[in-house]
Amino acid sequence: MRKCVEIALFMLMAALAPAAEGAVKVFATVPEWGALAREIGGERVEVFVATNGLQDPHRIQAKPSLIAKARSADIIVANGAELEIGWLPLVIQNSGNPRIQTGQTGYFEAARHVALLETPAIIDRSQGDVHPAGNPHVHGDPRNTLYVGEALSGRLARIDPENASAYREAYRKFAEKMRKAIAAWEKAALPLKNVPVLVQHKAFSYLESWLGLIENGALEPLPGIEPSSAHLSEIAARQAVNPARMVIYPSYQYDAPSRWISERAKIPVVMLPSTVGGTDESGDLFMFYEDTIRRLLKGLEG
Repeated sequence: MRKCVEIALFMLMAALAPAAEGAVKVFATVPEWGALAREIGGERVEVFVATNGLQDPHRIQAKPSLIAKARSADIIVANGAELEIGWLPLVIQNSGNPRIQTGQTGYFEAARHVALLETPAIIDRSQGDVHPAGNPHVHGDPRNTLYVGEALSGRLARIDPENASAYREAYRKFAEKMRKAIAAWEKAALPLKNVPVLVQHKAFSYLESWLGLIENGALEPLPGIEPSSAHLSEIAARQAVNPARMVIYPSYQYDAPSRWISERAKIPVVMLPSTVGGTDESGDLFMFYEDTIRRLLKGLEG
């Protein structure tokens, strides 16, 4: 009996211990934070990303393959703000991994480290798929990757203290490169300032805030609710008095509503990568923002 207890205690201590040898195993829920973990961790991390750029991160199933990956993870890097509320808690609970439970060092939420937009005053399911904490698509503004990256480098340093200085130095280099890129992107995107747009889904609030785009309306009457023909007709009619220059939609969505508006309002329809890998040209964080701006500028040209 005593030996069994000793074995159980040893296994628990091993599970709770930070990674000392080999790569730190990162379970990222979405591609943008998996890409950020690679920027900061380099060869010191082994990154698994649970979703891809053509999937709706709100609607993922807690499959056994995800649970198996979470079981061996040293850290969960989640978006948070309830983006993964429908599947991640089940994955974490069923993994049986004490390192990655909520509140532990191995559980990290990106959204906790940025200022969230569109926090609802009233929470009511009649409002559609609202997020009580605010709009979760924080990666639309590249400046948020700096805040999240700094916090993530600190968390990796706690999990893998032997390489703490390496994580902090990698973040410093990433931040320097990102700040230079942001300055160049903002200069290139100046023609987009105050340009009115329609959106199919409210996935671009942080992008709009960063670049100064004006959102004239959303094709979804409520977040996550497919638009009716009557609702789309109403939006098209508004174009006569409050015209948008283009309609944009994320790469994981079916584009029929956007095309319907585009044809009737005679404005371009622009597909934007929803995250890293959402298009062939958005293979990493820097390519993601470059491709997004390029597509918007092309849409502005008509």
